Amino acid sequence: MELTRTRRKEKIGLVTSNKMAKTIVVSVERHIVHPKYGKRIKRTSKFMAHDEKNESNIGDTVRIAETRPLSKNKCWRLIEIVERAK
Repeated sequence: MELTRTRRKEKIGLVTSNKMAKTIVVSVERHIVHPKYGKRIKRTSKFMAHDEKNESNIGDTVRIAETRPLSKNKCWRLIEIVERAK
């Protein structure tokens, strides 16, 4: 029996904080449709991600991927910086 790794979740979001050592906070925005009125609503989720080299800054757009728990709140890691802040 051969075990294969499952595809891990990836998200793209905006860095809102990098004040911690090797950790960034990423805000991911999604749109939902209101069940009754049909209007699109913005919902934001915040994820703590591991940034090994402290290379991302506030305002950068980054891609993060799910990983094993690294601390109490941190179970995502930085994959790449999609776009630097201006």
